[in-house]
Amino acid sequence: MNLLKLHRMNFGSHFRATTLRGAPGELGPFLGVDHAWMSAPTFPPHMHQHMSAVSYVFLDSESGVQNRDSLGTENLIRPGGLHWTTAGRGITHDEVPAVEGKTVHSLQIFVDLAPADRNMPAAALSLEPEDVPTVLKPGVRVRVPLGGYENVRSPLAPPTDVTMLDVCLKPGAEWAMPVAAGRALFVLPIYGAVTADGVAMDANGMTAPRWRPSEASRTVTVRAGDARALAVFFSGPPVH
Repeated sequence: MNLLKLHRMNFGSHFRATTLRGAPGELGPFLGVDHAWMSAPTFPPHMHQHMSAVSYVFLDSESGVQNRDSLGTENLIRPGGLHWTTAGRGITHDEVPAVEGKTVHSLQIFVDLAPADRNMPAAALSLEPEDVPTVLKPGVRVRVPLGGYENVRSPLAPPTDVTMLDVCLKPGAEWAMPVAAGRALFVLPIYGAVTADGVAMDANGMTAPRWRPSEASRTVTVRAGDARALAVFFSGPPVH
């Protein structure tokens, strides 16, 4: 396990984020993640290509996100929901807060495509909040917007095999995160303080722990501090 550095990104007074970027393969199939707060339109319509752009809106967000793309997609990503844009050979999209003056609390996630898929036709997938599988453990709530956990799986079938778990822990709660062989794992703390395999992290820090793929399956033990905590766990096999 090692620690990756986060960076701050701001656009005016209406957009701020902490960002994580990795070299190809460093984060498994993920290219980067922005943990963002947006209170007004920020980015004009822009193009993506040869990868996927994924938006996940947290349950505590004051507003959903209005999404539009060059395929003709127009949809509202409500708090707790996820939208996956497979750019493939190219797509233009933009996303803005659905309610003027309210703040969107979200993740923007960039996912690599396998070399054979990088020129596939663009496509869009959406998952409504009520369709996100949820697993309850003592003191722990695990939402599964992508991939699987224990005996539940997200209904989405994106072109890249990834898992993303939104994990809320009550004060002092402990949780075991299973990681299959050959899959990288990294963790972003969203609020509160947690330890992962004894490494302390919190939402005010600027590091994220990362575990490289291993030849055997393993378990990462997570424990909350003295307050409620939320962290997001990302895993998947490198596509290179």
